[in-house]
Amino acid sequence: MNWTLEVVILPVSDIDRAKEFYTERLGFVLDHDSHFGDAGRVVQVTPPGSGCSVVFGSGPGLPEMEPGSIKGVQLVVNDIRAAHAELTARGVDVSPVQIAAPEGFRSAEESDTELNNVGFVSFADPDGNEWAVQEISGRP
Repeated sequence: MNWTLEVVILPVSDIDRAKEFYTERLGFVLDHDSHFGDAGRVVQVTPPGSGCSVVFGSGPGLPEMEPGSIKGVQLVVNDIRAAHAELTARGVDVSPVQIAAPEGFRSAEESDTELNNVGFVSFADPDGNEWAVQEISGRP
């Protein structure tokens, strides 16, 4: 039996601001923006190439969580430096490329060419939900 992760729910304080950030800044695909009158609104976006979507909104069916309380959601790319450049070009406040080393995280140097599994950047959405991006360019 396959168990697939399909949706991550993010708590946000402003649905329109979150929609703009995730679609315009991050380049996520807008799957739907559903309005349910006074009952609420649900927006679903999906990172390019992902089988898992992100949902935010208000109303029945969405858990009540403090905006910005989600930490550690992780995306994977095959080139962390290219991802950093793209996020920077889109106006996202993204950390420098970091390397996860045995002694902890350190800044990546130009001479660090092997970033598979150890290269990371991080950013937060406008509410403070925190994301990590990891380079995985090959899997065993």
